[in-house]
Amino acid sequence: MSYSVLNTKKIIDVIKYRWLWFSITLILLLPGIIAMIYSMIHYPTHSPLRVGIDFTGGSIIQYAVDHNISSENVANIRTKLMDGDIENPVIQVLKPSATDSETSIKYILSIKTKFAEENQSEELEKITKIIKSDYPEAEVVQTNSVGPVLGQQLFVNSMIAVVLALLGIIVYLTIRFHFEFALAAILALCHDLLFVMGIFSILGLFAGVQIDSLFVTAVLTVLGFSVHDTIVVFDRIRENNKFYAKNASYDDIVNASVNQTLARSINTSLTTLITLGALYFFGGVTTKDFVLVMILGIAIGTYSSIFFASTLVALWNDMAEAKKAGKN
Repeated sequence: MSYSVLNTKKIIDVIKYRWLWFSITLILLLPGIIAMIYSMIHYPTHSPLRVGIDFTGGSIIQYAVDHNISSENVANIRTKLMDGDIENPVIQVLKPSATDSETSIKYILSIKTKFAEENQSEELEKITKIIKSDYPEAEVVQTNSVGPVLGQQLFVNSMIAVVLALLGIIVYLTIRFHFEFALAAILALCHDLLFVMGIFSILGLFAGVQIDSLFVTAVLTVLGFSVHDTIVVFDRIRENNKFYAKNASYDDIVNASVNQTLARSINTSLTTLITLGALYFFGGVTTKDFVLVMILGIAIGTYSSIFFASTLVALWNDMAEAKKAGKN
């Protein structure tokens, strides 16, 4: 290997503009953090995101209808349901994707209610009667119910899965690299997680988007993808530092390492995002939120691997060097 590798033209000088990247990070995360705090105060569950029936327990009934339902009519349906003793119903009108349109379903009216431990069939009949009074052609296409105890247990298990995944990543990176690399990677993963959660918290407040068990599955997948991208950058930093530490500063080594892996990171993420984009626009309506988590997570994960994790490692090394020089 030649020292000229470090003298190649930089596409991006990540170290020179590190405070710009940190500022962009703050701008990306702050709205979501504010939305999560607001949600924790105002949601009955005190959750930072609007949780679905997978975690709270409830019933979802979906009806196929022939035409779109306006916001005014949705409000009218909600009023009628509440007058019929259906507590706090959540109503959404969904349009099936191109692939689902083959079933001749034009629109789906989705109604979520709190879990009824008794007389579930009677409640279903009551809701169906109210819907058919305005939309005689409406037909039940799907019903789902989750008990509150099962929902709470699923939520706890999901959080345990995320924590165990993060601990496993810390152990692996500490063994393979150094603890400061592991800490930088975990902070980058937390950065990605906060961004995705923040976006979904905002969507929950303004569009009624709820998270379910698929959300957790997508988050775990994103964490794996993001840390893989980060490891590639860290691996190059370690290799370059082994050969060039005597002839170049650590900041130069980090810069060169990021630029050497830049094309690979962008190409990998871009091809993945193209595939996910096709799934989002042409896939089933039930997987849209899952795919959206993947799109957001992979996009922000690529950013954090290049501009956040690497600059953190360089910053901590500079601080360690300054501290060492001060002692001497």
